[in-house]
Amino acid sequence: MPKMKTKSAAKKRFSFTASGRVKAGVAGKRHGMIKRTTKFTRQATGTMILNASDEGIVKKYMPYNR
Repeated sequence: MPKMKTKSAAKKRFSFTASGRVKAGVAGKRHGMIKRTTKFTRQATGTMILNASDEGIVKKYMPYNR
């Protein structure tokens, strides 16, 4: 059985915590900041932990990073 390949796009966008949860950047901060509230842009800094349903999808793309 050949090795499974990690999706290159996924390894650039996601990382794992020590407990195995998936970290990702917060969406919605690439462009159009004028129409966003200052509260939104402030809260959307840094990274966030994905929920369980999205986490399952990402873990399929990255079979060896757990």
